[in-house]
Amino acid sequence: MCAKKHEMRGDAYDPSCPTRVVLDQIADKWAVLVLGALDDGPVRFNALKRRLAGISQKMLGQTLRDLERNGLVSRRAFATVPVTVEYSLTALGERLTERVNDLRVWAEKHISQIVAAQSAFDGRKGA
Repeated sequence: MCAKKHEMRGDAYDPSCPTRVVLDQIADKWAVLVLGALDDGPVRFNALKRRLAGISQKMLGQTLRDLERNGLVSRRAFATVPVTVEYSLTALGERLTERVNDLRVWAEKHISQIVAAQSAFDGRKGA
């Protein structure tokens, strides 16, 4: 059974468990890439946007807010004109990033096999 808010364990197989919401977010490609981009230390918003080619400003902002809400990323604003904001991993985020980076590296390492499997599958669909 899924954990209540005061309990310590969840059950991702229970459809009412909030664990599913967290899994949905951390399995998102942008979350994976943001976590990886923050792995070397604090990064400013615009530097993140440049690093994550193809992400919109809105999507990056939402991803960072979700990661911050879940305690994985911290946000620090500096009193400059304009305001400078940088993001960094929390201790919890660092532990997750270790695992998420393994997934990203696995995908990069095996992409040629995956593309070949996709081509073979797509070739069978027309037959």
